[in-house]
Amino acid sequence: MEDKLPNSLTKSTNKYSGWGWSLVVLVMMALVATGAAFTLWHWYQKWKSQHHHHTHIHRPPTAVDDEYANALGIAMQFFDVQKSGKLVDNRVTWRGDSGVDDGKEANLDLSKGLYDAGDNMKFGFPMAFTATMLSWVILEYGHHMQEVNQLEYAQDSLKWITDFLINAHPSDNVLYIQVGDPEVDHGCWERPEIMTEARPITQVNVTYPGTEVAAETAAALASASLVFKSINEVYSELLLKHAKQLFNFADTYRGSYSASIPGVQKYYNSSGYGDELLWASAWLYHATGDQSYLTYATVSNGNSFAGWGYPTWFSWNDKLPGVHVLLSRVSFFGSSNIPDAENLGLQKYRKTAEALMCEFLPDSLTATSKRTNGGLLWVSQWNPLQYSLASAFLSVLYSDYMFWSDTSTLYCDGNNYEPMDLRNFAMFQANYVLGSNPMKISYLVGYGNDYPQYIHHRGSSIPVNSNTGCKDGFRWLDSTAPNPNKAVGALVGGPFRDDTFIDSRNNSMQNEATTYNAAFMVGLLSGLLTFSPSQQSFT
Repeated sequence: MEDKLPNSLTKSTNKYSGWGWSLVVLVMMALVATGAAFTLWHWYQKWKSQHHHHTHIHRPPTAVDDEYANALGIAMQFFDVQKSGKLVDNRVTWRGDSGVDDGKEANLDLSKGLYDAGDNMKFGFPMAFTATMLSWVILEYGHHMQEVNQLEYAQDSLKWITDFLINAHPSDNVLYIQVGDPEVDHGCWERPEIMTEARPITQVNVTYPGTEVAAETAAALASASLVFKSINEVYSELLLKHAKQLFNFADTYRGSYSASIPGVQKYYNSSGYGDELLWASAWLYHATGDQSYLTYATVSNGNSFAGWGYPTWFSWNDKLPGVHVLLSRVSFFGSSNIPDAENLGLQKYRKTAEALMCEFLPDSLTATSKRTNGGLLWVSQWNPLQYSLASAFLSVLYSDYMFWSDTSTLYCDGNNYEPMDLRNFAMFQANYVLGSNPMKISYLVGYGNDYPQYIHHRGSSIPVNSNTGCKDGFRWLDSTAPNPNKAVGALVGGPFRDDTFIDSRNNSMQNEATTYNAAFMVGLLSGLLTFSPSQQSFT
């Protein structure tokens, strides 16, 4: 694979058609006395770039890429590694039933859902985001996944989360957002199948609001309602009912869950809830077609929360880049019957998305400097691949929006780029993660010949026949032997800024896998798997 992205800077052709020259010359001669020739010349240049170039957009091949297909099949299995509850036909043989009594203290069934990372906690905020990402991927690229027999697995993993989220919302203004005590959980090193510690549940409500987690859960359920609309209409309607209630709860009782529940600050501290409100309203607009949700995001709250003109980095905590791209979709394909005020807001979202895309392109004048020498987009030393993969997913998605709408050019500070340039960036990031990097290691467990053997993961690191409990299980954390159970599909945190990586079980900064990392990886691979010649409808 290439060590760096090719310079695909779009260049204007120097060969005009004969009739085009004749047209320009004749009209210029007729108007030269009036001084209008200069204006007409620029008009023709603009016309040529808009119309002549449309027929020459370089498009990706439509054949399935076998390597990406293989990697996708591996990445999808991590959700099976993380499942809580009573497992049925689980593909990961070393996993068993666990957490089956979660929620019983409140007469709720919170047994399902996913363990967050290498621990045995269920954190509702990142779990809901994982569900939203899975929904988005299925909606955009489910037909790709179907071609390689991964769609049903994705739908099953999504429903495993949404079943939990529905049960975690027993009344309009109550949402359970955590199962387990993180301090107790992190004081143990044990398999989830043998947990004996108390697993308290934590809620947000009108007294202790949690706008960002309620809004993210609304986004998850609204987007999932679209996924299941043609599969199980009754379930889809139930998802949408909960999504609407949760959005109303989030918006009416505004307050950060980090303030209401200070204990979450050490684990999933929120930087603010404005992005989640916009994210939820955007998904509810797609799910319902109700224009009030679009007005909410574009007119009523855009100026306050959207950060127009200032791109940020997509992650479990910051949904704004996702909002910019998701509402760009409306600008590309569904803005013809939208009022002017809302359309103006959509244009601002799209303009900000374009600025973000320009930051991704390495030879753009506005390219971000946040990269390793090996070419990986690198934003944070903690779990850096989250940002790399999230950015790559958005770039391949935006490139497809350009392809599907026959938009030939992305303008970056005076230079022109094609949608293939964005796709090339996404491919480079994917290939780096899969082994084309200075360490020659795959960061996806189970893919390739060399991948992390000591990931920071309790269930993976403890032999199935071990009867160690909470405290004595730490000997497996400190063991020098590779993990006995392969956590297939785990996408670890990733390398340092100098492209180095330490495969150590105690190195949670680099070597812990998360469900949202897996969702980003699944999204990126699904987008790159093949190419669709036309847009897929959400409805």
